[in-house]
Amino acid sequence: MFRLNKNTVLILGGGIAGIQSSIDLANMGKKVFLVEEKPSIGGAMARLDKTFPTNDCAMCILAPKMIECANHDNITLLTYSKLIELTGHSGDFKAKILKKARYVDSDKCVGCGVCAEKCPTKVEDSFNAGLGTRKAIYKYFPQAVPSTFVIDPDHCRVLNGKKCGVCEKFCKAKAINFKQKDEEITIEVGAVIMATGLDLYGVSALKEYGWGTIKNVLTAMQFERMICASGPTQGHLKKPSDGEEPKNLAFIQCVGSRDVRHKRYCSAVCCMHATKEAMLAHEHVPKLTSTIFYMDMRAVGKGFQDYIQRAHDEYAVEYIRSRPGQITVNEETGNPVIHFEDTTTRELKTREFDMVILAQALIPSGTNTETADNMGVKMDEFGFVGAPSEPLDPFATNREGIFACGFCQGPMDVPGSVVRASGAASRVAESLALL
Repeated sequence: MFRLNKNTVLILGGGIAGIQSSIDLANMGKKVFLVEEKPSIGGAMARLDKTFPTNDCAMCILAPKMIECANHDNITLLTYSKLIELTGHSGDFKAKILKKARYVDSDKCVGCGVCAEKCPTKVEDSFNAGLGTRKAIYKYFPQAVPSTFVIDPDHCRVLNGKKCGVCEKFCKAKAINFKQKDEEITIEVGAVIMATGLDLYGVSALKEYGWGTIKNVLTAMQFERMICASGPTQGHLKKPSDGEEPKNLAFIQCVGSRDVRHKRYCSAVCCMHATKEAMLAHEHVPKLTSTIFYMDMRAVGKGFQDYIQRAHDEYAVEYIRSRPGQITVNEETGNPVIHFEDTTTRELKTREFDMVILAQALIPSGTNTETADNMGVKMDEFGFVGAPSEPLDPFATNREGIFACGFCQGPMDVPGSVVRASGAASRVAESLALL
């Protein structure tokens, strides 16, 4: 058990919001335990190629913060871990953390990757949104922090009673440990911050768009990983059907969001995200054109409207206010065909494209409900953590001493999450000072 004083904070979620809160509190002299369920911190931002509206490299912004977080004397990283119970009250919480076995000794692993090269088992790569594969022993992504590999117990042959052990044979550092067990840790803290982030809504529920059956229909995250240099195609745009370079793209907005059948709220970032992806696609393939089908343009941030105008003027991005109703496939070309209503002219039209990208709804992380239940925190009907008095105390929850920030509170972009994270850190420091 870690026995610490009231100036200790538990932060749940290692995305950009959790990282920023951790750094801010650590710089104030607080002891921070940062818990992340994935094998590495970084969250959703680690999957992005660039950020809008500046088109700066996402990893160039995120990586220094990840490294600072990992190397800070006041921060303890607990990756591949999750909260299973929280008891006590403000100033005196006891948190039980389940630290899952990596089956790789973190103190010995040097991150060389020989184990993954030799591993014979390939599985779908969830980090790359299902594009490409990874091995049963893997690093979550190339810039992962910590840089330790992890063995997937669901697919490892040894852990499923079969013969293999190739990774253990070739690991010169002797870091493989198939006998490693899950560990339960108890931490005493004064306050808790929820920063559990986001997940992607499953577009397979929207059969009309043909995702999963029409090869050249992708989700926005799949396309994001495709244009990223560290992604499965090393940044080369390729039609999944034949590997050819596309000449024209279509982006469909609000897939699953602003829809009474699925998620009624706006996901906040999709208009700008699609514009960014269209601009980046044009940079990869200069003669390529893009068309964005949108319900209405929600570009409310600083410089956002200028960004959209720039996409139109300099990157051959066409915007059509419309309601796409169905995607079919041209059997001769294999290309998707969008059937839509142009809501400006009130005409029904069809357009064929080489690829269609679906801007799926963003939803609270799948761990939100379980984590909130373990802490007695109430959520709204959509699974977001609600603030009892948003204008007066925007980071509070219904339980004193537990705060929230980032996407778990509601849809927001990276800058919004960072601002909220710093605000939550200040609010926690204030609450601890009053104990």
